[in-house]
Amino acid sequence: MNTSEHPSLPFLLLVALLLLPAAYSIGVNYGTLGDDLPPPSEVAHFLKTRTTIDRIRIFDVNTTIIKAFANTGILVSVTVPNGDIPSLTDARNARRWIDANIKPFYPATKINYICMGTEVLHWGPQPLIDSLVPAMKVLNAALVKEGFNEIKISSPHSLGILLSSVPPSNASFRPGWDVGTLKPMLEFLKQTKSGFMVNPYTYFGYSPSNANFCLFKPNAGLFDKATGITYTNQFDQLMDAVHVSMKKLGYPDVEVVVAETGWPSGGDPANLHANPVNAAAYIGGLMKKVNSGDGTPLMPGRKFETYIFALFNENLKGPSLDEKNFGLFRPDFTQVYNVGIMHAPQAQAPSPSPLGAAAASDAPSSSASPWDDAPFFNKSKPLTGSPVQAPPTSSNTNASATTSTASPGAANPNVNFATKSAAAFILAMTLLM
Repeated sequence: MNTSEHPSLPFLLLVALLLLPAAYSIGVNYGTLGDDLPPPSEVAHFLKTRTTIDRIRIFDVNTTIIKAFANTGILVSVTVPNGDIPSLTDARNARRWIDANIKPFYPATKINYICMGTEVLHWGPQPLIDSLVPAMKVLNAALVKEGFNEIKISSPHSLGILLSSVPPSNASFRPGWDVGTLKPMLEFLKQTKSGFMVNPYTYFGYSPSNANFCLFKPNAGLFDKATGITYTNQFDQLMDAVHVSMKKLGYPDVEVVVAETGWPSGGDPANLHANPVNAAAYIGGLMKKVNSGDGTPLMPGRKFETYIFALFNENLKGPSLDEKNFGLFRPDFTQVYNVGIMHAPQAQAPSPSPLGAAAASDAPSSSASPWDDAPFFNKSKPLTGSPVQAPPTSSNTNASATTSTASPGAANPNVNFATKSAAAFILAMTLLM
C-alpha cells in the first residue's frame, strides 16, 4: 500500500472538525418575571449540558440563581438595583454590599461583571445620575481591596444616550451626558479594562421599509458619505454610532459590550413583525455576527461580548404580548426557534428557523415588578421623578441642544404598552436624525 495516496489522520480530523455544525457561544439575560419558570438549579444544568450559552446576566443579586451556577463554569453578571446606587458611594456600604452579595459565592460562581444599575441616564433622576460613576469607583476599590480583581464593573445604557446615529459618522452622545457622565465613566472603564455596555435593539427601529436592514437580510444598505461605508445591517450601524461617539470623547479603544438585544417571537396584533421567523432571523444573524470576530466597519476584528434578551418567555411581563415573548426558550426548555444554540448533534449547521407558532405567554416566576427586566425599561424601582431626564447642559453647548425627547415610559411599573411604544419612537427618532 502506498500510504502517500491516503489522507493522513490529522488531515481527516481537520476535515471532520470542519464538517461539524457551527456552535456559537453567546450570553443571555436571565429574567425571572413569570410564574411557571423552572428552578434555577435546573436552568444552570440545562445551560451547561445542553446549550452553547456560556454566560448569563441577571437583573439583581438573586442568591438562589447565583448559587445555582456555582461550579458550572458559566460566567454570571449581577446587577445593583438603581435605587441602591447612591448608598454605594460610601466605602463602608460598598464593603458591606460585597460581603453580602459577592464574597459568599465567588469564585465558585464565576461572577465576571457587576452592572451598576440599568439605563440610569435614561431613567434618572439627576441625583441618581450624579451618583453613578462615583459608586462605580467606590465599589471597584472595595473589590480590589478584597482581591477580587477579575470582577469588572460597568453600567448598561439604552441608545437614548445618542443624539443621533444616522449616519454613524455623525453620531454623538447627548450634550450634558457626554462630558458630565459618560466621559468620566469611559475613563474609569479604560483604567479598569472593563466594557462600555449598551442595549442596541433593532426591533425598536423597525419599519416595513427597513425590515431586511434590521434582520441581517440582504438589502440595499445605508451609505455613510463621510466614510464611504455602506452599512448592510442596523446592528453594525448602531454599534459604530456608539463607537464614533466614544471616539469623540477620546475613548475609541474601550471595548463595547452588548448587554441586551433581542427580538420577540410574538406580539400584539398590530406588531406583525414580532414573530418567530423574524426572531430567528435576527438572533441567528446576530450570533453569526458576534462569533465571526469580523467586528463592524469601524471596529474590525472585534468579537463583542453579547447577551441576548432573553432566556425564557415570561408570562408576568406586559401588558403587551411583545414583552412576554422575547425568550429563546419556553419554560419547559423547548426552543421557540432554532438558531443552533443547542449541543444536540445535527447533520449540518442549522439555518435560523422558527419551531412552530409564536410562543404562548409562558414565563418565569418572580414577585418583582412586571417591568424589572423589560428591554428599554428600568430594571429596578426608580427613586423619584420620571424616566428620561433631560441631560444637564454641557459647558460647550447651548441649552437648546440638550433638550431630551419625551419620556418612553413612566415611573409607575404598571405603565401600559402605549408608553413602551414611546420608547420605540425615541429610538426611531435617533435613527432618523
